[in-house]
Amino acid sequence: MTRLLPALALSLAGSLAGVAALPAAAQVALPMATVVPDGTVLDVAATGRVSRTPDLATITAGVVTQAPVAAAALADNAKAMDAVVKALKAAGTAARDLTTSNVSLAPQYRYQDGKPPVVTGYQATNSVAIRFRDIARSGAVLDALVRAGANQIDGPNLSLSDPEAALDEARTQAIAKARARAELYAKAAGLSVARIVAIDEAGDSGGDRPRPMPMLARAAMAPQAETVVLPGETDVTATVNVRFLLK
Repeated sequence: MTRLLPALALSLAGSLAGVAALPAAAQVALPMATVVPDGTVLDVAATGRVSRTPDLATITAGVVTQAPVAAAALADNAKAMDAVVKALKAAGTAARDLTTSNVSLAPQYRYQDGKPPVVTGYQATNSVAIRFRDIARSGAVLDALVRAGANQIDGPNLSLSDPEAALDEARTQAIAKARARAELYAKAAGLSVARIVAIDEAGDSGGDRPRPMPMLARAAMAPQAETVVLPGETDVTATVNVRFLLK
C-alpha cells in the first residue's frame, strides 16, 4: 500500500498539469469546497400570531334585472343601479370607497328534451364593492341599499386598514418562539446557541381573510330590525424559518 503512494501522487500531479495545459475554453471547473461551520446547524420554523379587531368591511352590492330584450334588461339595470349609487352617496360613502366589481349581460334559456335551447330573455347584472371604514354603520347602509333597489349582496370581507404594526408584532413573536425552541434543542443536546446564521420569512397573513356570510344577517323574528355586521377578531400571523449555529 505504501509503495503505491508515490505513483498516486505522480498520477494526480500529471492530471492537474494536464488540466492546466488545456486551453482556457476547454478547462473543466473544479468543484468549490463547502465550508462546514464549527458547530451544529439547527433549522427552526416558528409562527407568531396576534389578534386584532377589523376596522374595514368590504361588501359587494348590486342589481340583477331581467327583460325579454337585451337592451331593455341593460337599461332597466342602469336605472336601478343609479338609484343604488345615489343612496350610497346620500349615506355618506366617499367616491374612493366605491368600485365597480362586475357588469354582465347574459341570455336566459328554456330547455326541453330533444330540442335546442330557446332564448327567453336576458339578465343584466351590475355590482359595486363598497368599503366601509366605520363597520358599525355598514348594516344601516345596507338596509338603505335594499330600499333603493339593490337585490344582490355579498360579504362582508373584514380586514385591517393598517396591518403592518400587527404583522411586526407577529414577526417579533415568531423570532422569540424560534429562539426559545433552539435553546430547548441545544440544552437537550448538551450544546448552546452561538448565533443566528439566517432568517427567512416564509409568509404572513395581514388579517384580510374573508369572513363568513352569517355575520351579515337580518333578525328573522324582527322584520324592522337593522342588519348588523359584527367585526369580531381576525388573526394576523407571520412565519419565519431561522437557522441557528449550536456549539
